[in-house]
Amino acid sequence: MKPSAKRSTSADVALAAGVSRTTVSYVLNNHPGQTIPEDTRRRVLDAAERLQYRPHASARALAAGRSDIVLLAVPDLPIGPSISRFVEELAAALAEHGLTLVTHLLGARGRALPDVCAAVGASAVLGFEGFDEATVQALRRVGVAVVLPAGDDAPHSAMPPLGRLQGEHLIGLGHRRIGYLLPSPTRFRPMGAARLRGVSGACAEAGLAAPVALGAAELDIDALARVVERWTAEGVTGVCAFNDEHAIALLAALRHLGLAAPDDLAVVGADDIPMARFAAPPLSTVCFDLAEAGRYRADSVLAALAGRGAPSPGPGATPRLVRRLSS
Repeated sequence: MKPSAKRSTSADVALAAGVSRTTVSYVLNNHPGQTIPEDTRRRVLDAAERLQYRPHASARALAAGRSDIVLLAVPDLPIGPSISRFVEELAAALAEHGLTLVTHLLGARGRALPDVCAAVGASAVLGFEGFDEATVQALRRVGVAVVLPAGDDAPHSAMPPLGRLQGEHLIGLGHRRIGYLLPSPTRFRPMGAARLRGVSGACAEAGLAAPVALGAAELDIDALARVVERWTAEGVTGVCAFNDEHAIALLAALRHLGLAAPDDLAVVGADDIPMARFAAPPLSTVCFDLAEAGRYRADSVLAALAGRGAPSPGPGATPRLVRRLSS
């Protein structure tokens, strides 16, 4: 078996460039306060490129005082187009400032979040929802400098405002009995419950009864048709769905019963996935500006790492309604 190639070290670069390891460090880390002749700097860079030298993450972290790793803790949720786009935008925004995004899927299996952070040397950890105090302290103990959202920021989830906008949309159209389609499977219920709180808040503010929250064990047309029949019996005329996939499945169940949106049941989804506009009928939904959301999260990390206050969110950080024919 052919032995694996030996990883180049800073000593190899120094030898090839004819300089000291200290000079190599100054050049490759762009160390401030040092005047390195241009020809020396070029010899070091050329040698590093020729030897395909890559500094160890731990060495870089030691030199900089922190690593360049930002870890995004992704909850046990369907990784659809919206989450994928957000991750892409966040990674790109962080990369502009020399930070690398690593994602970790949370769940019952696999290593605990603090263990993963310790293994990759993360300097910052981001979550879709707030971290509880015990988790924050565990992350601090393994060297994570920034945890977002946490503490006073933790309750400020984007989920209730999204649900509120769904409810306000239907109420504004004259609906007085609102339904809510809970997520399937049940492991997605925490996020569904957060969005439902927003719908409930909109109903309460309008003086209406709490939404009739129902769900099916799976996104099955027959099971959803039975849910529709229960809503009809309760006098529900408009439904907020957990997300667009659930809303599109609900539209299929309506067709199965010989019903149609919005005449028999108005439907509004969430997330504005690409297929929402191609649903039958095209789906009304609620969404965020994912590019701006990614930039805002990246700016929040940079500010926290620099010891500055959190930046003000832009207008794209709040959800907006996209009205189509389903409502």
